[in-house]
Amino acid sequence: MGSGAMGVTLGVVVLTMGNRPKELRALLDSVEAQEGGGSTRAVVLGQGVKLPELPEWLDAVELPENLGIPGGRNAGVERLRELGGVDVLVVLDDDGLLPRTDTFRLIREAFEENPRLGVVSFRIADETGYTQRRHVPRFGASDPLQSGPVTTFLGGGHAIRMSVIDQVGLFPAEFFYAHEETDFAWRALDAGWEIYYRADLVLQHPRTDPARHATYYRMTARNRVWLAKRHLPAVLVPVYLTSWALYTVVRRPPLSGLKAWWSGFFEGVRTPCPPRRPMRWSTVWQMTRLGRPPVI
Repeated sequence: MGSGAMGVTLGVVVLTMGNRPKELRALLDSVEAQEGGGSTRAVVLGQGVKLPELPEWLDAVELPENLGIPGGRNAGVERLRELGGVDVLVVLDDDGLLPRTDTFRLIREAFEENPRLGVVSFRIADETGYTQRRHVPRFGASDPLQSGPVTTFLGGGHAIRMSVIDQVGLFPAEFFYAHEETDFAWRALDAGWEIYYRADLVLQHPRTDPARHATYYRMTARNRVWLAKRHLPAVLVPVYLTSWALYTVVRRPPLSGLKAWWSGFFEGVRTPCPPRRPMRWSTVWQMTRLGRPPVI
């Protein structure tokens, strides 16, 4: 890793299913190439798989089963706590790549300069530099090159102050996949922390379409319901869910996807996902001022 003055200590967590060894190694090489001072610890977690041979500077953990994305990240956080001395958690997709060598330095500077900064969201772009609309955590047709405060963050590349996790808790392991970042973001905002999207912090990632899987539709719908039930004031729950149902229908997913979506929606309605901690109305207003009221 790069050398320099000690400052904010980063702890990197990478989850892998063991099916992208070349991409994983390229990502780890880009992590090792980072400059900017301070120390960095890195943990790679195999989700129910045996890990390939990895560099000695990494901490390798083979989980006995696939815990899902939030559960795996939680295991990474706990491992970093065991290692000790980590100020900021950095989460990276195993098929991503850091094309710039100053990314970690910029992260350290951001958290040092703003003590209320809780989460930083990376910009995700393909090898041509193109950022998909769904990877911009703002409502509407928003410029992906414009940095600014937001109400959620991207799972593929982000950084979280560890003291925020200590205060608001871990990712919701029950979600398994989809919307765990929004669940965490709403808790962080309600606790008074800021979330910032940084266009200059780039994670290069292949362009993909998550909607190619029926599981995507089921889990996104179920977890939307759980998200509302867990965090919204009671009067906003039906408004939020109705708006998302209408949005899904307007997008005209394939029939198989629509069936899976409604299956997940009613699964979320039937099943609890505690705890319920409705956000403050001041948080609702803050999100509205940031352009993403929690009814859209």
